[in-house]
Amino acid sequence: MANRIITYGTFDMFHIGHLELLKRVKSYGNELIVAISTDEFNDIKGKKTIIPYEQRAKIVEAIRYVDKVIPEYSWEQKIQDIKKYDIDLFIMGDDWKGKFDFLKKYCEVLYLPRTEGISSTELKNTLKTISSINIKELNHAFEILKRIKENLE
Repeated sequence: MANRIITYGTFDMFHIGHLELLKRVKSYGNELIVAISTDEFNDIKGKKTIIPYEQRAKIVEAIRYVDKVIPEYSWEQKIQDIKKYDIDLFIMGDDWKGKFDFLKKYCEVLYLPRTEGISSTELKNTLKTISSINIKELNHAFEILKRIKENLE
């Protein structure tokens, strides 16, 4: 069992997949540090978040499996974080498999499977679909009201 573990993520629209991942990550060691991408870093990555960094950090801080939350400002800071916090194990979701193997000279690297059937991207896409349906329905209702008004005049 590792003493200190670190993982990174955006944790936008916190959902059961996030919770399950943090729970599994914590089971590998004594202390879990979670680095959360700042809004500015997400802009650099081309990611648009719905929940601001400060709120995402507070949500993740409140999870009992998490011992410390730190901001993630850049791709390059991972080596610095591993050294600064004396990390034994770096864990990411398996959608990143192989991308962080260069960290193996500083600590152990492990990729865990994601929780099936849920992701922030899927939630955002569902919201977009619902929004577009609602806009179409509102436009249709507006056209009907417009015709009714014209017939009354």
